[in-house]
Amino acid sequence: MIWLLAAAAAAKPVAVPTPNPLQVQQPVPQAPPAPPAETWFQLHASWLTHGLAGLFLIAAIGLIIMLAIQTTKQEGLSGTIGGRVESAYSRMGADEQLKRITGIFAVMFVVIGTILSLTGI
Repeated sequence: MIWLLAAAAAAKPVAVPTPNPLQVQQPVPQAPPAPPAETWFQLHASWLTHGLAGLFLIAAIGLIIMLAIQTTKQEGLSGTIGGRVESAYSRMGADEQLKRITGIFAVMFVVIGTILSLTGI
């Protein structure tokens, strides 16, 4: 009985799809190319925009570090009553120098960030 089933299965022709020579193969879609640089700075002074971006990162990291190492001071009524005598003629202490350097980094960060936003990078 099994040989009859095997013979019947072998007697049926199996349909194998044959490729149609007239059928055109569809091209594989590819990603579009990157858009070209559009601003004048990107076209003619990419070294300048990338240099400013590097300075911007240095200013950001410097600002973070300078803010992290500063000590906090109590201001308000307790700071006023406790009183600290400062002289206008003395040399700047370490805290005042840190404040000054932090201000320089903050100004650099804002100015360079504004320039970079205007150049379109």
